[in-house]
Amino acid sequence: MNITEYISKDINALALSNTIGDAKELFSNTSFSHLPIVEGQHLLGSILSSDVNSIDQNEKIIGDYKYLLNDFFTRISDNWMEILKSFATNETNILPVLSDKNHYVGFYELADVLHYFNDTPLLNNEGFFLVIEKGIHDYSFSEIVQIVESTDAKLVGVFVSGYKNDLVRITLKITTEDINEIIQTFRRYGYNLLTKHKEDLFLEELKDRSDYLQKYLNI
Repeated sequence: MNITEYISKDINALALSNTIGDAKELFSNTSFSHLPIVEGQHLLGSILSSDVNSIDQNEKIIGDYKYLLNDFFTRISDNWMEILKSFATNETNILPVLSDKNHYVGFYELADVLHYFNDTPLLNNEGFFLVIEKGIHDYSFSEIVQIVESTDAKLVGVFVSGYKNDLVRITLKITTEDINEIIQTFRRYGYNLLTKHKEDLFLEELKDRSDYLQKYLNI
């Protein structure tokens, strides 16, 4: 399914001529954090629910509060990763969509986009998630792919999931019958493993050695 199939027009966008009371009523019937404000086919911005509810004069028009409009949107040609980033950056659960000619065409709801994300192979396919860590100047995606494919495994997805000081964290989704071999190969290449797996024989060996040492010290 194409992400654009989730573009919705269930709620009509408001105009500057609508009253604050109109906006309050619309917010009360939805769980939206914002509502788009449109003039003709042009998006003027989005107004925040808490801003609207802080205004006492319901008869005032939205045009009197244009300074409250937030300028964010996505384009119909944007991919789902860019769309998710826009949701997160603007702390919203509704995202106006513009055509390539800058015309307002509708909006995405966060719940719909997350549903689309859940249907991608990254989450929907069988496999293992690994989170690895290495110096920011010491890793390469080509090396990571080589490590995975050298064990006859398949890399379903890979992305940088965080930075900490001079270290980078990378999340992998891998399909394989022997995750332990991949884990040990990453360790040999100097990567730290931040996720735990019951198939990790190295951790089992460390546990056995620790138990043996504890018994020895208790003698």
